Amino acid sequence: MQSPKLCKELIATFIDWGGMIMKKSRAEAGDWAKYLFVLPALLFMLAFIGYPIIYNIILSLRDVSVMTFQNAKELVGLRNYVQLFTESNGILNLSILNTFFYTAVCLIFQFSIGFAFAIFFALRFRYASFLRGLAMIAWMVPMTITGLMFKYMLSPSGGLINEILMALHLVKEPVEWLINGKTAMWGIIITNIWVGIPFNMILLATGITTIPESVYESANIDGANFLQKFFCITVPMIRPAIMSVLTLGFIYTFKVFDLVFIMTNGGPVNATEVLSTLAYRMSFVEFNFSKGATVSNVLFIILFFVGLFYLRLIRQNEEVM
Repeated sequence: MQSPKLCKELIATFIDWGGMIMKKSRAEAGDWAKYLFVLPALLFMLAFIGYPIIYNIILSLRDVSVMTFQNAKELVGLRNYVQLFTESNGILNLSILNTFFYTAVCLIFQFSIGFAFAIFFALRFRYASFLRGLAMIAWMVPMTITGLMFKYMLSPSGGLINEILMALHLVKEPVEWLINGKTAMWGIIITNIWVGIPFNMILLATGITTIPESVYESANIDGANFLQKFFCITVPMIRPAIMSVLTLGFIYTFKVFDLVFIMTNGGPVNATEVLSTLAYRMSFVEFNFSKGATVSNVLFIILFFVGLFYLRLIRQNEEVM
């Protein structure tokens, strides 16, 4: 009498076990599926990003030039790094200082002016969208065109900027902006500021629009003035956007090449030499590929740590939200 009941219990137990096994296999298949979907992108990154980085590191540890390109397999260790930091007329140290100075000045003015424009365009008035789109033209123009345009505008013979300064009687004779070592870097900085303002403006304006109007209305009722609302409401509430703008702006500005190459090519007398143009000159003008790779690695290391800082900011913002 108990055998049919026992059979039913055994069948039910086997069904439960089968269901558990099926669920487990589906879960494992789901885990493997996630990795399979990511695999093509991972292989692409290893092939087109990882391999060049590794090869560049190995190249910097060898002595490879146009004369020894075929047979340069012997590792020389950190000799290229030591030589560039201690010898070569201090050109690497100078290019690092130039790059940091260029980046710092550009970021300060881009962020300040971009923030002012963001607040202005956050106001609701007629033609605000049209003017905001007009301001974006500076960011949409290719960098090579911008560099050539400002190079002609800063020219001592017939340049628009010199003509305006002389018409306003601010200078008596044309300024050789890109020929004089004291003003060449400032000419490139002015150009980059003009390019970067729209980027800062759009991201900061987007952050400002996320602030509820009720917050400002409450501040108005409490009698807060513009500066109090700006420092106590606007800045704290768009802090993630501010940090993103500054970090991305640092990365884009620090790796500048095209503007410097087009406008001054690192001159005069290395006054505008930055890390990217120094790496280019070492590799494709002096044909010392190992030292060019060394300079590139210095640039990569700096930007790598800045990138880690940016990823940490994103993770912190996600945890807060």
